[in-house]
Amino acid sequence: MNALIIFLVFLAIVTPIGLSLSVKVVTQYQKGVLFRLGKVVGIKEPGLALIIPVIDRLVRVSLRIVTMPIQSQGIITRDNVSVDISAVAYFRVVDAVKSVIAIENVNAAINQIAQTTLRKVVGQHTLDEALSETDVINANIQKILDGATLEWGVEVNLVELKDIQLPDSMKRAMARQAEAEREKRAKIIAAEGESMAAAALGEASDTMMAHPLALQLRNLQTLAELGVEKNTTVVFPAPMMSAIGEISSFLIRETAAAEGIPTPPATAKPPALLATDMATNGDPARGAAVEPGHAAV
Repeated sequence: MNALIIFLVFLAIVTPIGLSLSVKVVTQYQKGVLFRLGKVVGIKEPGLALIIPVIDRLVRVSLRIVTMPIQSQGIITRDNVSVDISAVAYFRVVDAVKSVIAIENVNAAINQIAQTTLRKVVGQHTLDEALSETDVINANIQKILDGATLEWGVEVNLVELKDIQLPDSMKRAMARQAEAEREKRAKIIAAEGESMAAAALGEASDTMMAHPLALQLRNLQTLAELGVEKNTTVVFPAPMMSAIGEISSFLIRETAAAEGIPTPPATAKPPALLATDMATNGDPARGAAVEPGHAAV
């Protein structure tokens, strides 16, 4: 009787301990790798898993994507510029068995190989390529990492350059280069504008030469624009003043003709002056003036 009681007590103590050791739970984002006496005997899917205590061992492996920052690396580019570049890598386990038995620590291994690959790939490019062709560099790093980690049961989904630190002297040089480039574009645009303006002015001048009244209309438009601002000063261009003088002479002649008053003939140059112009080509300094008597002859 005492032995039975002792056995029942022992069973009551051992059973909960055995159940706690033999019942395992594998979550939805995990897979369990089952070892029996040190050998892989299978994979446990998400849910409740029963194992033999002491004999079996269950290793849970997460299948979620892992975000791993790659610390800043001092790199010398192909054109001998020293830069500090950091990146970030995204990977996940695709084969739970390989990730357990092929490598001891997946995260540490990927971190180290990612650093060396980053230095290797960026060092093959110039600084301008590293700044402008980041997509190509990211694809090359991902391809190298994916080929190296596939044997570990790991797939690298994405690698992105995160930060590029340049020396202060290089920043100043790049700023001067960008400023010179902007000035060059501004001068080219200004020169193109001047060329187009000159061509347009040439066409306008040709049109005004063919149509003399166009210049008068332009002058009237200028006067109208001046009058908008309520100015008290009116500027008459020289062509308009000559036109006004011609119109005044015409009105005087017409009025005189209507009243029967003979109009004075146009004032002609004295003969002496005509002779002077003929002898000296309009320049008295080139020769002596001809006397009036001789000019009359």
